[in-house]
Amino acid sequence: MLDIVPILISGLASGAAYALLALGIVIIFRSTDTVHFAIGDTGTLSVYLAAVAIGAGAPMTIALVMAMLTAGVVGMATQKLLIQPLGHRKNIVFIALVVTIGLGLVIRALVGAIWGHQAISFPTLIEGSLVLAGVAISWNKLVAAGLALAAMGVVGWFFARTALGAAMRAGAEDPFAARMIGLDAGRLALLAWFLGCSLACLAIFFIAAESALSPTLAHHPLFRGFAGVFLGGLTSMPGAVVGGFVIGMLDNIAGRYVSANFRDTIVFGVIVVILFLRPAGVLGALKKERV
Repeated sequence: MLDIVPILISGLASGAAYALLALGIVIIFRSTDTVHFAIGDTGTLSVYLAAVAIGAGAPMTIALVMAMLTAGVVGMATQKLLIQPLGHRKNIVFIALVVTIGLGLVIRALVGAIWGHQAISFPTLIEGSLVLAGVAISWNKLVAAGLALAAMGVVGWFFARTALGAAMRAGAEDPFAARMIGLDAGRLALLAWFLGCSLACLAIFFIAAESALSPTLAHHPLFRGFAGVFLGGLTSMPGAVVGGFVIGMLDNIAGRYVSANFRDTIVFGVIVVILFLRPAGVLGALKKERV
């Protein structure tokens, strides 16, 4: 157990990507009551485009910004063309869920058809690793975690300190009241989808830099991101971030002290127990509301 500290640090570094995905999921859900299952695939598609740009000689920072903008635009198109036309009909949450699952399958097939289904290499952010108590933590993962934390800080500042962020919070809390004071709920929803998908792209970019790029790269991180969302609360942005980091640590602890084969079982077993005790998540609202 002497290596528990580096295991937790490594888990926090891994959890940064899950926290970004979870934050993107919650931002979109709070704006339009839509659980966006294609958010990871949207990020993957954009990171493939970044790989093309890097291959053509573009710096990684430029490729990353381009990928995030692309993911944001794809997210806005998804909301405008696929989700908004659904209106407010009965079972809209379930219908939108199915629509986004289908969109994810289409994106995955498109990526596989263009770039192939085999994993391809993706450049790392920084080479080398830091060894703590016999546990190696790659500098790539640590730098990615630092950048992810900075991105979360910017998002937190945006919602807490800017007029547009305040408008988005107002629209989420009470859409009817927001319209009464002249806020454009449609534009705020588009901005939320842009922001959520851009954050997902950032997470997938870091994960690709740590491993490799493939059409199914987002599968496992997305499920862990959703686990973080359900742990922290589907309506809570801070809860989603905390949940993502907790999932990263649980994942690492299970893999280190139990078995890598039981990582998913242990992580989701813990989530089930927590949800059994508190269905809305640790920091979520007890009563589901469109915020």
